[in-house]
Amino acid sequence: MFKTIKNDLPASIVVFFVALPLCLGIALASGAPLFSGVIAGIVGGIVVGGLSGSKVGVSGPAAGLAAIVLTAIGALGGYQNFLVAVVIAGIIQIIFGILKAGVIGYYFPSSVIKGMLTGIGIIIILKQIPHFFGYDAEPTGADSFMAASGENTFSAILNITNNITLGSLLIGAIGLTIILFWDLVLSKKAKFFQVIQGPLVAVVIGIIYVFVTSGNTGLSILPKHLVSVPIPEDATSFFNQFSFPNFAVITNTEVWVVAFTIALVASLETLLCVEASDKLDPEKNVTPTNRELFAQGAGNIVSGLIGGLPITQVIVRSSANVQSGGKSKLSTIFHGFLLLVSVILIPRLLNMIPLSVLAAILLVVGYKLAKPSLFKKMYNLGWKQWVPFFATVVGIIFTDLLVGISLGLLVGIVVILLKSYQNSHFLHIEDKSNGKHKIKMTLAEEVTFFNKGAILKELDSLPRDTYLEINLIKTRYLDNDVIEILEDFLYKAKERHIDIKLVSKRGIVENPESFIEFFNQRPKSELSLS
Repeated sequence: MFKTIKNDLPASIVVFFVALPLCLGIALASGAPLFSGVIAGIVGGIVVGGLSGSKVGVSGPAAGLAAIVLTAIGALGGYQNFLVAVVIAGIIQIIFGILKAGVIGYYFPSSVIKGMLTGIGIIIILKQIPHFFGYDAEPTGADSFMAASGENTFSAILNITNNITLGSLLIGAIGLTIILFWDLVLSKKAKFFQVIQGPLVAVVIGIIYVFVTSGNTGLSILPKHLVSVPIPEDATSFFNQFSFPNFAVITNTEVWVVAFTIALVASLETLLCVEASDKLDPEKNVTPTNRELFAQGAGNIVSGLIGGLPITQVIVRSSANVQSGGKSKLSTIFHGFLLLVSVILIPRLLNMIPLSVLAAILLVVGYKLAKPSLFKKMYNLGWKQWVPFFATVVGIIFTDLLVGISLGLLVGIVVILLKSYQNSHFLHIEDKSNGKHKIKMTLAEEVTFFNKGAILKELDSLPRDTYLEINLIKTRYLDNDVIEILEDFLYKAKERHIDIKLVSKRGIVENPESFIEFFNQRPKSELSLS
């Protein structure tokens, strides 16, 4: 694992700069103490990173849980009561892992996962544009369409004009230029420029800018446009930032409801991010999902015990890790230690980082997730891939991550049902035989109740005086609902002078008296019936 340290250490620094404002912003959006987000980031890096089997996945507080946390803190009567639910949620996640619930992650279509990555990329860009211009009304980590301030994603962008901070815009533009020039030009010139990452240089320049312009009223940046890490006066005040669960409320039913909600949502978001980060991984490593649930559960137990927010694997930090060249879990663990050391030793220096520079870093991350070429690629794959992909993207932009994914999954299921409806059978119309049109209907390998409509429509449309051959040679499963449709058709067939020939592995039957009796007499080894 240490063989990749030359890649992991530079990547961990970039992930650290991405994670820091997100940890603070998500804590703010959750109505929790600011330091609780940092705790979750530290635990997500060190504890979850150490236990996880993911090579590139990075865990920490997730914006998708912010609304749940905000509501739960009020409903449970305080943050310390809420921490009990976080600990219980972690235990539940470990149980999920033991029960091998991680397999759920494999049932999400690739088109939905790609839509998730693209949607997140677009939402990162849209959400960071105001911060880039120095309009910081919304927390950095927000990802929902509607903001707590009453604005939405697009109204915040429209309101930039009257809220531009010149110093923030200037250093943000400089930072973005440095990152792009580093990425597109310098990194290809020498290995030195791959070890020292562009985002690190941009942040250092940003800190120097804040220091140099501190006395210039026109170009200086106010504290509200900078990172805001809590600054303890001494060791005692530092440790006072940690909160501990009030286990006296463990018998409260509402605590358990919140715990199950957090466990389910956090597990689902983690499994989705695992699938997505594995797709981003250039080495195509496969993360063991059950082990990931165990790791996330252990992380949430530790985070809850010392005052941190709930943890999930998060795609923004994971994608930043991949884009920065992270190769192993060392990158994740290092970023956790960087969070820990920095908030202890250099909180004042961290508070000189302009949010607009961090927005520049995230703009590049977002673009790499949502490249225009991906839209063309998905479109060229056909409507079965394009429609769920596009639905997921639109859903994430106009709602939030989980609702968007749910919409994409629902559309994906509809597409599958539609294709199942279409592919239940194949028709072949031949020349007239004995004065009748000969039509051959070959049923698919598996015919379920989803196929009822298509088969019923086909049988009803058969003309009079037809010779119908129903071929079951390749059919291994035939739903009872479909057998009943065939049985009902026998009566109509006699009225419309339609002769039926049934071809199966058992033999050939002309004008059977009853389909139900025929199938009930067949050996079960030949055909499985519902």
